[in-house]
Amino acid sequence: MRVLIRGRVVSFDRVKGYGFVAPDTGGEDVFIHVNDLHSEKSLLTPGSIVEFRLEEGDRGPKASAVTVLQPGPGAHSVPVASAPPFAEAARPVVTRPRDGAAGEELCDVLSRAEYEHELTESLLRVEPELTGRQILEIRQRLFAIAHAHGWTDN
Repeated sequence: MRVLIRGRVVSFDRVKGYGFVAPDTGGEDVFIHVNDLHSEKSLLTPGSIVEFRLEEGDRGPKASAVTVLQPGPGAHSVPVASAPPFAEAARPVVTRPRDGAAGEELCDVLSRAEYEHELTESLLRVEPELTGRQILEIRQRLFAIAHAHGWTDN
């Protein structure tokens, strides 16, 4: 079992869902992502005291199993209206026919990664207080539906 480390949040962007925490033990700042948060996202502000497990990510140290022990100044719920409009996250639509869909209209078929990314961003815009665990459960169930209808590859 990994040891829990305490630290203080240096920065956190609620819209992008990530930031950095300075461990009390010293060393370089650790990347923190909303999907690894076990507390309400609204409690995570610069100055918040958190407890986390330290992992080595693709780009350096990464926090997992993050719990807010003491909210920082300005911690509060973020109204949904403050989230950027969906159009800002728009991406080019690539249409390709579904397998065996001769004569049918074309539809946008996403890879699993594309689908999960878009779904996660949409969920966080609509309900920024969702936990990482809730998002993963929703994504898994909705991917099964989308895949059964041929809206996704894989």
